[in-house]
Amino acid sequence: MLLFILLTGLIGYLLGSIPSGYLLARYWSGVDIRQHGSGNIGATNVWRTLGKVPGIIVLICDMGKGIVAVLLARHITGGGTELELVAAAGVLLGHSYPVFLKFKGGKVVATGAGVIFAFSALAGLIGLILFAGAVALTRYVSVGSMMAAISIPISFALLGLTWPYLIFAILVAGFVGYKHRPNIKRLIAGTELKIK
Repeated sequence: MLLFILLTGLIGYLLGSIPSGYLLARYWSGVDIRQHGSGNIGATNVWRTLGKVPGIIVLICDMGKGIVAVLLARHITGGGTELELVAAAGVLLGHSYPVFLKFKGGKVVATGAGVIFAFSALAGLIGLILFAGAVALTRYVSVGSMMAAISIPISFALLGLTWPYLIFAILVAGFVGYKHRPNIKRLIAGTELKIK
């Protein structure tokens, strides 16, 4: 069992480490996305820097990593709560600290959304609606991301998911907040970039 857990976590981590935004920007426009905009490799910075289409492609790829990691744990390794959560943790850590980019990666929002949709499509949908609503009202993607992250533990609790998933959701929400510390500082200072 321990071998399965370690293997599942490693597979999730390597999958999460695939830097979708960095690779697409390189092949799409020949640029290092880390040298443009916010310097982040995620879909938002790719969207701002290269346009809507590459941004959407990166969003789909990053969400896909989260979905695939959980589904692999569920269907190929035999599934179970422990393996699903280990795979989810692995893919999020891989996306945030990718081995292929010297452990400097994204903010886990899109990949985290993929994980949440794999756990509960309804919770994912609620988070997506809150994200879209917050962004529409404030024009800040960071606010939408944090609102969505905060909603997930609440949704999991209301939908009756078991306590390991609830604890995982709380930890992920806290991690999203931690990764958004620069955004929070810019929001307070009034210098955070708005979407057009």
